[in-house]
Amino acid sequence: MPVIMGTAGHIDHGKTSLVRALTGIDCDRLAEEKRRGITIELGFAFLDLPDGSRLGIVDVPGHERFVKNMVAGAAGIDFVLLVIAADEGIMPQTREHLEICSLLGVQAGLVALTKADMVDEEWLEMVRDETARYLEPTFLGGAPMVPVSAVTGQGLDELRAAIAALAAGFAPRRRSDLFRLPVDRVFSIKGHGTVVTGTSLAGKIAVGEEVQVYPKGRKAKVRGLECHGAMVNEAPAGVRTAVNLGGLEVSELERGDVLARPDSLFPSQVWDVELTCLASTPRSLKHRKEVHFHHGAREVMARVYFLDREELKPGDTALCQVRFEEPLAGVYGDRVVLRSFSPLRTIAGGRIVNPLGRRVRRFSSQAKGIEALRLGQGEDVLRAQLELVGPSGLTQAQLLILTDMESKALEKALGLLGGRQEALQFDRETRTYVAGSVVAGLIDCLTRFLGEFHRREPMRPGLARGELASTWGRELPSKLFHFLVERAARQGTVTLENDLFRLPGHRVSLASDTAKLREAVLTAYEAGGLTPPNLKDVLGPLGVEFKEATPVFKMLQDEGKLTKIKEEMYFATPAVTGLTDRVRAWFAAGREEMEPSDFRDLSGLSRKYSIPLLEWLDKEKVTVRVGDNRRLRKRDAVG
Repeated sequence: MPVIMGTAGHIDHGKTSLVRALTGIDCDRLAEEKRRGITIELGFAFLDLPDGSRLGIVDVPGHERFVKNMVAGAAGIDFVLLVIAADEGIMPQTREHLEICSLLGVQAGLVALTKADMVDEEWLEMVRDETARYLEPTFLGGAPMVPVSAVTGQGLDELRAAIAALAAGFAPRRRSDLFRLPVDRVFSIKGHGTVVTGTSLAGKIAVGEEVQVYPKGRKAKVRGLECHGAMVNEAPAGVRTAVNLGGLEVSELERGDVLARPDSLFPSQVWDVELTCLASTPRSLKHRKEVHFHHGAREVMARVYFLDREELKPGDTALCQVRFEEPLAGVYGDRVVLRSFSPLRTIAGGRIVNPLGRRVRRFSSQAKGIEALRLGQGEDVLRAQLELVGPSGLTQAQLLILTDMESKALEKALGLLGGRQEALQFDRETRTYVAGSVVAGLIDCLTRFLGEFHRREPMRPGLARGELASTWGRELPSKLFHFLVERAARQGTVTLENDLFRLPGHRVSLASDTAKLREAVLTAYEAGGLTPPNLKDVLGPLGVEFKEATPVFKMLQDEGKLTKIKEEMYFATPAVTGLTDRVRAWFAAGREEMEPSDFRDLSGLSRKYSIPLLEWLDKEKVTVRVGDNRRLRKRDAVG
């Protein structure tokens, strides 16, 4: 698998000269760099190894003013070549570059003691000992250390052999098959158009494919690919790659943008980050502190919000939320670096545990829930992400960036969790999942809601799906609501009967006085037909107010015995049904419009009842009003 080596070290310690001596490639391409004799921008080269493979090299600037460029280059390397001048030893940017590599997760490398021709053996041995002692507690403790001279060629063969040995035994972890290439250079080539370069972190890309630029969202076609000076049809992960983009101007891109496949990344303004404050930092990192935030090749301003403390002391690690003014696109496990304003220096770094963070209250249960993301791996992270997001659920595409798993591994994990009812797909079209624990909690909530409804409305047999959706389910995704109520019905947790949802044990039971009231109301309205009785005439003799009798009227409506025409006006349902049939028959005789007088003649009713009934027929979409007249709705024209 391709490997990338990056340089690191103080200004004027000979990093670029050493790369040129090793590879024959001059990484200083800018006129200003050649004039001033210092590296300002990132440089790129390659080294052919004895086994036939080609090692990519990223040469970084050493000046403290260009540390942000160094971070951009170091973000994609696998191991580091730490360059220390034998005549000066360890210097400030030696320390800072080493700390940055450590924060970015670099765990291997070697050391070149440059300018060895400028010191005697005794001095060289002293610098070697001093360097070994300094590096002992770092990831470069015990690493190969080779004295070299780019001028005389001393030690170059030995250094090449050490690099080849490290590269041969190195197995870089390309964490997923989700193609991503952070852009570190943007330029134009005459006759070809816009070109970007970077080191692909994962996945692969081929000529002819469509890519999207994040976070901007613009799309482009891959017109050509170049890796280490050779044109290729496909570029794998871990290779320095130049991408010729069709459809985009240079002005539409910038360093820090990320190339990926369309709709595969999800930019966010809040990230949950596991953050470590460097032990060498002179003071604690305070809550809400504004910092320079580095991710991949991008640098932005951000604020740090700690979830369980007011400050992060030097050497300590904690979870925090980092909030940006504009969205950034990240993936679980990505490394980040923080630098302070004054003095401008590296103070902290860590890894993303949730690139789709949501603002949470400090010291809350939600804040504690993020802890599981920090400690888990694989299935544990997958389960924790689903539990953290709650009822809104997550698509499979979102889960790829939230777990950094390969797509096949993610599908297998979802299948295993699904078999254990720990992750459930509620939307097949968008492949959206919700945690099993969230589903169980929502069904418990549903049963409590129905229980409260039955206590409040004991004479209603249940709730219709639409009414349940607009009350209990109003804040749930529509497909999740239907998934939940149908799952609850299959489980027997709730009962679905006559399109009404109720608890299994609920039965409408009428006390003797209520039964008497029901019978009296129904008898009176059935006897009245299309001239229903006055409510007071029905309820007065029984000593009951309408408010008290409302549950009985609702129950008779649910049973289909009564039809509500308007507030406090009810008709026996058979009478209304018969009238509706007569209206349809009237139109079926070839008439086009019904005047109010026609309806009064047909029904034999006074204005008191005819006007509300006409309006009810309109509302029920049997008729449609045209001026003061009615026409039969077209869908009802066959009568």
